[in-house]
Amino acid sequence: MTDVTSGPETVAIIPARGGSKGVPRKNVLPVAGVPIVARAVGAARRAGVPRVFVSTDDAEIAAAARAAGAEVVDRPADIAGDTATSESAVLHAMGEIERRGIAIGTVAFLQATSPFIPSDALAEGVRMVADGAYDSAFSAYETYGFLWARGADGGATAVNHDASFRPRRQDREPHYMETGAFYVFDAAGFRQAKHRFFGRIGIVEVPENSAIEIDNLFEFEMAGALAHLLGQPEVIPVDAIVTDFDGVHTDDAVHVDTAGNESVRVLRGDGMGVSLLRKAGIPLLILSTETNGVVRARADKLRVPVIHGLDDKATALREWAQQNGVNLSRTAYVGNDVNDLEAMALVGWPIAVADARPEVRAAARVVLSRAGGQGAVREVIDRVLAARD
Repeated sequence: MTDVTSGPETVAIIPARGGSKGVPRKNVLPVAGVPIVARAVGAARRAGVPRVFVSTDDAEIAAAARAAGAEVVDRPADIAGDTATSESAVLHAMGEIERRGIAIGTVAFLQATSPFIPSDALAEGVRMVADGAYDSAFSAYETYGFLWARGADGGATAVNHDASFRPRRQDREPHYMETGAFYVFDAAGFRQAKHRFFGRIGIVEVPENSAIEIDNLFEFEMAGALAHLLGQPEVIPVDAIVTDFDGVHTDDAVHVDTAGNESVRVLRGDGMGVSLLRKAGIPLLILSTETNGVVRARADKLRVPVIHGLDDKATALREWAQQNGVNLSRTAYVGNDVNDLEAMALVGWPIAVADARPEVRAAARVVLSRAGGQGAVREVIDRVLAARD
């Protein structure tokens, strides 16, 4: 065993096995453009946890975890099956972490199946345990719900209330519903108890709208639909931007005269944004399925490269990135329709304009406040430049 040379630390441990049944491969599936396991890693990092570890038996999950900034603990097959407990994975991970020379004082155990873990609440939970106020703590939301149990005869029995008396909400004491998003505990106490709840147990209150657990396809789709209502990043830290043309630079409408000539409407403000982007040294590429000369004319006016007449935007994007040394994980792709989805799946920052198709909005990491042809391009550029300040 490696000698431990530093004092006890707080570590985050995220068990994420590859054999999910309810939603196959769910730990690497994206919610609003971000793999589920990466969302958990990001929550722990934003909470200020210095070391984040993902325990997994799966190479793809491990790669996604490392890309998000986590370290990986290889999880043995005998504790990666359907019947293995999370406690067994956490205990194994703790042993492996300490063999790397890290003394563990407090453990933040996160479940990747909760895609909206509030970082501020997680940080509060860590403080509650690390400061000694509690031995263990968990995330929960306040509820005033009336709970019932079904008896052996099928009849209902009141659980947390008197069925003959219906007090007003303001006259009732709240209960707290465990969300499953995170648990924090003293490392030594957990080793002894071998369970996440022990000693003096604290409740970390979180918003009810964050309490989504993904165990089936409906919950996965619901998480994607809600992601853009639960807060989005203000800035977009990327090194390159790729956009569709129609429906992004334009409002997706086309004017056709009697001779068959087509024209579109664009905003001068978008052009100014492209100029500022160019001065910052951030490349911009336009990809378009259209072969109309108006696309080339606008690209020439903006002084940006364009690849148009495409049937396969994803292949074109890969080839352009390889030829220009562009890291797709640090690239934004802005789209509006279903033919953008494959390209959006390749980048770290898939972005949808405000009036994009529902499928595109669900796949996006960011949904812009402006529609295509209504300042969407300038909004992306402003938020990318803001990340450089």
